[in-house]
Amino acid sequence: MLGGELAAVRCDLEDFAAEMFEPFARADQRRWGGVYLRGLLLDGRRKSVEPMAARLGEDGNRQALAHFITSSPWEAAHVRARLAWRMQQVIKPTALIVDDTGFLKDGDASACVARQYTGTAGKVTNCQAGVSLHLACDGASAAVDWRLFLPESWDPASPKADAAKVARRASCGIPEEVGHVEKWQLALDMIDETRSWGIEVPLVVADGGYGDAAAFRLGLEERGLSYAVGISTTTTAQPEAARLHTPPYGGRGPRPQPVYPEPAQTVKKLVIEAGRRAARPVQWREGSRPGSGRSGLKRMYSRFVALRTRPAGREIRKAADGPQLPVRWLLAEWPATEPEPVQFWLSNLPADTPLATLVRTAKLRWRIEHDYREMKQALGLAHFEGRTWKGWHHHVTLVSVAHAFCTLQRITRSPKETASA
Repeated sequence: MLGGELAAVRCDLEDFAAEMFEPFARADQRRWGGVYLRGLLLDGRRKSVEPMAARLGEDGNRQALAHFITSSPWEAAHVRARLAWRMQQVIKPTALIVDDTGFLKDGDASACVARQYTGTAGKVTNCQAGVSLHLACDGASAAVDWRLFLPESWDPASPKADAAKVARRASCGIPEEVGHVEKWQLALDMIDETRSWGIEVPLVVADGGYGDAAAFRLGLEERGLSYAVGISTTTTAQPEAARLHTPPYGGRGPRPQPVYPEPAQTVKKLVIEAGRRAARPVQWREGSRPGSGRSGLKRMYSRFVALRTRPAGREIRKAADGPQLPVRWLLAEWPATEPEPVQFWLSNLPADTPLATLVRTAKLRWRIEHDYREMKQALGLAHFEGRTWKGWHHHVTLVSVAHAFCTLQRITRSPKETASA
């Protein structure tokens, strides 16, 4: 926000900051929390401590801001819980969305930095990776929980541990009990944490980085949650009509167990066998660019195939109640201009779920990409220059608070527009 715009909503911001930072034990923490929040919202290219301090005028105490964000003993989870409570009331979320984003780094001194793949750069590069959970509906969303991913090279218990990185754990303030945990497990941990705050949203949306992990899908089902998650083309499944048969007993050894007569096929092959004629047109929302939609905006439109299938794999078989694999939705996007389907999802939504509902649910993931873009471009999500574990979690939490404030202001100004965004 420009200085004049921020001044116009200064009272709203102070009230919001007081609500979010009420758990802070000391008045100086509440004060510097509000100042840091203002620094994130002020217009400027960099949102690290030094340039923010220069823009904050008489409140621009660089040393105090640096201490507050990197080492002051306040719990980020307490702020996130309050943020989740507030945004749940406003957004009325229909889904939880989980994903991760990269924080590109030049050096190797920051907590958990390593050469790893990130969609931010589209390649393996030197970065940190943060996993986040967002409350979302069609018209609004908010990041309410975060985890910094710790690569195996930073875990002293891992066979892939890097001695130099392990030695930096203490200076980065990484808690001793923190080890390497897969991103999908971090996502489940955040879902559990938000539920412990009283946030109950029965649907989870994620991309293939999470949907490809059968353990993630099973973890959602164990928690009684519905999901629509991306998967890769190599995921395998049986057709819904596939039936087990028991091979004849030869008279020696253990009796044979029921098996499917044919091996599981890739989801891509199943959809191609269903054929292009199985694809149906669906418009799932209107975008932000001019177009032919009802509101004068571009229609988000494509063709989709939905099949009832039985996802396969050892983990699925072990978790099944009986020998028969459970039936789930396989959704595929197959644009009229493409020779093959281009994107795939699995969902455990009910068997009578309409195609349009499946598509809108799977495509809701755009909200988290929208949030990352706003938080990175306008609010300095990736601008934190500190090196500590605590500092990173403090910074991303306050960026989430700043983003939520902007969302609340937008909803207040144009509630109808936000509802239909």
